[in-house]
Amino acid sequence: MKWVVRILQGLLALGFLLFGFMKLSGNPDQVKAFTEIFKYGLGSMYLVGAVEVLSAIGLIIGYWKPKAVLAASGALVIVMLGAVGTHLIAGQGMGVAMMPLILLILALVVFLGKRSLLKN
Repeated sequence: MKWVVRILQGLLALGFLLFGFMKLSGNPDQVKAFTEIFKYGLGSMYLVGAVEVLSAIGLIIGYWKPKAVLAASGALVIVMLGAVGTHLIAGQGMGVAMMPLILLILALVVFLGKRSLLKN
């Protein structure tokens, strides 16, 4: 279980660094999605991007400071719950919401896996 958590931790860190930087850089596709499709303000896009980048950094730091993984993966669980809900509320259906749902499940596996490893 230890290595599954560590591998998923690294994959999530890499993915959310990229996803977060896309939002923070003002990628036109992200701007369109947040403002036109989801009807959110640009501030929320930058906030989500910042949380994603900071969580990715937390996952990386977690290789040396294991408790950081709990905060980082917990934040990602919350962000991905919001993403799944946002896609469904926007009427995009489960097909589009599947990717955030998968990321939600992976972040939850890392959170619960690391929590159980820290208890021992």
